[in-house]
Amino acid sequence: MANKQLLSLARRSHKPPSSFTVVRSSSSAAEEFIKPPPPTAMIYDRIAHSLKSKLQKLEKPDIRFLKYGSPHPTQSSHTHILSLPETKITTLPNGLRVATESTSNSRTATVGLWIDAGSRFESDETNGTAHFLERMIFKGTEKRRSEEEIENMGGHLNGYTCREETAYYAKVMGNGVLKAVDILADMLQNSKLEEGCISRERDAILREVQAGEHTEEAVFDHLHSTAFQYSPLGRSIHGAVANIKTISTEHLHHYIHTHYTTPRMVLAASGAVKHDQIVEKANKLFTKLSSDSTTAKEPATFTGSEVRIINDYVPLAKFAIAFEATSSTDPDSIALMVMREMLGSWNKNAGGGKHMGSELAQRVSINGIAESMMAFSTNYKDTGLFGVYAVAKPDCLGDLSFAIMSAITKLAYRVSEDDVIRARNQLKSSLMLHTDGTSPVAEDIGRQLLTYGRRIPIAELFARIDAVDPSTIKRVANRYFYDRDIAISAIGPIKELPDYNWFRRRTYWNRY
Repeated sequence: MANKQLLSLARRSHKPPSSFTVVRSSSSAAEEFIKPPPPTAMIYDRIAHSLKSKLQKLEKPDIRFLKYGSPHPTQSSHTHILSLPETKITTLPNGLRVATESTSNSRTATVGLWIDAGSRFESDETNGTAHFLERMIFKGTEKRRSEEEIENMGGHLNGYTCREETAYYAKVMGNGVLKAVDILADMLQNSKLEEGCISRERDAILREVQAGEHTEEAVFDHLHSTAFQYSPLGRSIHGAVANIKTISTEHLHHYIHTHYTTPRMVLAASGAVKHDQIVEKANKLFTKLSSDSTTAKEPATFTGSEVRIINDYVPLAKFAIAFEATSSTDPDSIALMVMREMLGSWNKNAGGGKHMGSELAQRVSINGIAESMMAFSTNYKDTGLFGVYAVAKPDCLGDLSFAIMSAITKLAYRVSEDDVIRARNQLKSSLMLHTDGTSPVAEDIGRQLLTYGRRIPIAELFARIDAVDPSTIKRVANRYFYDRDIAISAIGPIKELPDYNWFRRRTYWNRY
């Protein structure tokens, strides 16, 4: 029976089936479709036709279904989902970056300017100008007394100078944000910088320098000066006394013109703020600043060395031991932050040291060999410092030095999983506590945009921290600590502090 049907089909017209042709429908959409195959087409021709029809529909889908999406996969950024509330960033035509983070339930706001300019960008002759200018810029303009006007609004105006950045920021009520932007713009562009104010501020800075000769800040200033010799990063933020006495209005105006340029500035705001309003306001106000993007920065080279200032008239010795660390953008900077938490910090007045997770803090507190100790990790754009700062009585310096060097060197040999997990949790907690408030959030935005060019979502940062394990700690410790040169800075009754070679020999263990 089947054979008879095949013969009857064969006797039909021997005219070959027409090829598939594309025709247009008369519908309003004017969509294209493929003419169905003839009844005599083989089964694989029908399958091919069906597949071609489906592919054509995918290539030219109905526009009604493309209103809210596309069937084609695309690479999308999910940063706005992982970093809530979202940090909105807009770059103005003059190069100024405006970054805001709005918090709906906040009634206050912080707005400020973070500038890629500090003592590192000075020369030997101009060292101290950045800090001097930061103090002078609050003295007022032709239009107003900036600090007084912010206080009249119920706000607070502040600023600081570091080695690689300068900041001016104001914390105000939500309805005073735009007014604060106006005041900040006026401060930076129209400060009077009168000679009388400069003279009075010069005397105040000199008194501060003299009073801070034996403070923690002095120890770290000397640490930078010996670790980064003959480079701007080794100079003091306050500047040399000779420079402070000679800084004039011309120096300050020249520093503003060459360093306070819009590509090196970030206008950051957080709290009760509206991004579009701040962008519009900033675009109108910041018109007098230079848009030159040139940045002159000398490289910093680490030198293993020490500086000791003996003073037997003070009761306690202060000293810092540091290794060369990594830059801010190096992936190992996260591991160094975890290692800082592993070493920990302790203060005699706080108590509870023998029950702390840090083995170094336990040894120091149980044996009573220090008044306080603190591990630190400082990162710059091309280098950094990692070490321990401590305050102790003169007869405890030997035992304390041995405890510190043993704890640091041990990181290259033996690392406990529990210690790493504990340190990761402490680091994440401290980062969250640091950004609790509008001012810390605005500072975090400004610093990250100057350093990374973007705001790192907290989810990404936590993922990087969780990726640090004991093997990572050992690798990074071998890279930076094992048999490496160190820098030492010490002030006070330090005759019992071991010499440099003693410290250098304890950067490694002869163990197999």
